[in-house]
Amino acid sequence: MDVSYLIDGLNDFQRAAVSAPEQNMLVLAGAGSGKTRVLTHRIAWLMQVEKIPTYGILAVTFTNKAAKEMRGRITDICPFQIGGMWIGTFHGIAHRLLRLHYQEANLPEQFQIIDSDDQQKMVKRIIKSLNLDEKYYPAKDMQWYINDKKDEGLRAKHIDAGYSLQDKQRLQVYQAYEEACQLAGLVDFAELLLRAHELLLNNAALLHHYQDRFKHVLVDEFQDTNKLQYAWLNLLTDRDNYLTIVGDDDQSIYGWRGADVENIQRFLKEKTNPVTIRLEQNYRSTGHILNASNKLIQNNSDRLGKELWTSGEDGEPIAIYSAFNDYDETRYVTSQIQAWEREGNKLCDCAILYRSNAQSRLFEEQFMANQLPYHIYGGQRFFDRLEIKDSIAYLRLMNNHQDDAAFERIVNKPKRKIGNTTLDKIRLCAREQGYTMWQASVFLIEEKQLSAGARSSLSGFIELVSRFKSETSELPLFQMVDHIINHSGLKAMFEAEKGEKSRSRIENLQELVSATKGFVIPEEEQEMDELTAFLAYAALESGDNQADEFEDAVQLMTMHSAKGLEFSQVFMVGVEEGMFPGQRSTEDETRLAEERRLCYVGMTRAMQKLTICHAESRRLYGQEKFHSASRFIAELPEKDIHFVRKQAQVKRMQPASIKAPVFNGESQDVQGFKLGQQVKHVKFGEGTIIAQEGSGENSRLQVHFSDVGSKWLMTAYARLEAI
Repeated sequence: MDVSYLIDGLNDFQRAAVSAPEQNMLVLAGAGSGKTRVLTHRIAWLMQVEKIPTYGILAVTFTNKAAKEMRGRITDICPFQIGGMWIGTFHGIAHRLLRLHYQEANLPEQFQIIDSDDQQKMVKRIIKSLNLDEKYYPAKDMQWYINDKKDEGLRAKHIDAGYSLQDKQRLQVYQAYEEACQLAGLVDFAELLLRAHELLLNNAALLHHYQDRFKHVLVDEFQDTNKLQYAWLNLLTDRDNYLTIVGDDDQSIYGWRGADVENIQRFLKEKTNPVTIRLEQNYRSTGHILNASNKLIQNNSDRLGKELWTSGEDGEPIAIYSAFNDYDETRYVTSQIQAWEREGNKLCDCAILYRSNAQSRLFEEQFMANQLPYHIYGGQRFFDRLEIKDSIAYLRLMNNHQDDAAFERIVNKPKRKIGNTTLDKIRLCAREQGYTMWQASVFLIEEKQLSAGARSSLSGFIELVSRFKSETSELPLFQMVDHIINHSGLKAMFEAEKGEKSRSRIENLQELVSATKGFVIPEEEQEMDELTAFLAYAALESGDNQADEFEDAVQLMTMHSAKGLEFSQVFMVGVEEGMFPGQRSTEDETRLAEERRLCYVGMTRAMQKLTICHAESRRLYGQEKFHSASRFIAELPEKDIHFVRKQAQVKRMQPASIKAPVFNGESQDVQGFKLGQQVKHVKFGEGTIIAQEGSGENSRLQVHFSDVGSKWLMTAYARLEAI
């Protein structure tokens, strides 16, 4: 049989990996090196040349999408059916094993899988049944604790709680949760993997059956495996069979969720005579992008080592844009994308990558103003995010007690023991009396038509919102928002979630404070008070302006979300010390190494053009922060980069010199105003111009007001009066 079609068109190293003899093998596959093609052709080679039956191959990956793509590609290159082959995700394969052997796994035949939400609700019921205070043992926190222990392969019985009361009670919750799931025949996602591992570990005959059956186990994205996944794979291939792993230690960016890059090193140490084949020829990016990426990642130690190269052109050097501030950064990126579109290119070939979701807000604002369609990959628009909508609802209800939609959203958020029974009574009263829900609540409290507990909880909520109005009436908008986020309990509630989602929510809340500090009432709405104008703005921003998933649109996403994707033009924004890498990462070598790998992943998404942006100043958490360019930019070779604007010669007063102006940069006359000039604003009072940018109608001034701090104002609309 002629099998030359399986290796035709492959480079020497790809061909070596595909046609290797039966052995344990690491395919160290760099970004854009054709690893999926190699993996699928290797499977076809095993069937065609080595005569391994389809049922003798197990292929494992991380997402259903990747598994589906792998199956489709193998089907395309093999002239016969592959129905007997097991191809799936870790969870999918584990589920299949447990269904086939439910008795040996000590599960009922009709066991059910519960999703994350159902798991959290179950944990919450258990916390309540144990009479534990959810304030100290939040359900989300306990859910994270249970799943983390399972990912480490630890049952409750394996854990020594020590002498800490908190540790003992957390362990008590875990144990009660295990018992409840076993009784009800329920399996969560982490349990699928743990029980599948235990199934084989505790049943020698079954283990030998699958070791004899699966002559070859092949795993994609191996650098993303955790301890339990590695243990399961190692167990399954601990006989006269072989494990092939495909991965890249330089793209290990999920340490925060349990991925262990050291698993590649363990494989090399623990498997019999493993062979390593490096795929270093890149088919995606230009020479400048690859060379700079190589130099960056070489600053990490303990790498297996590889260097990407291309036979293609060097292309354009990487553009480094030094922005005056975050607004300048946003406007520059927008102008570059508009120019790209005018040249006849598709918007969907452009991606903006940022470290945290909160950074999308200014781009959304700018794109809507310029009618540029955009799509947030794997996320929501800023004003549509749950934590933002919750905060806005508090502002709305404080501003207008009769806002029923806001009332319903936050009356029990955070939890106040105002249950559905109480809410049904409020709704019924409102309908019968023609009241709003706020009015109905006051009526039911005064008439004592609710239980004592419900009256107390509802009264507490009514008093809280009323108190907010009096407490914040004299505060500027950003302080008002900050006060409500902190004193409503929202911030504490989201902090209790733990993990990456919690961090993202808190960052978004802080960005909301920044958004309100930078908010300027539009000229046509000057008669509105600041809060009402901002709420109107937020509502309009939340309108249906995001592009359809299949519409030609700019792609916005976090660098984590970008892994595995590629775009003709990429903008990496906010690449500054304190942002990327974050402050905590600079103090921890392990975290810093992972942040550098994340930067490497971001850079290698670009095919033709890469722009890296950093801003001299950025509004964070309602305050102006001054950052230096990221160390990652300093680690790029000069021959591969081009500075669009040298280190910003910003027209700004020295931050510490507001009363006695000293300038760095020459002051310019911007529509009659200069740095250091004393001015008066109709709403914010007297202040000093401390920064300026742009010219003509597009110019902006930063004014430091003694009462409300610094604000950026459009010169043409600010109606400033010189003192």
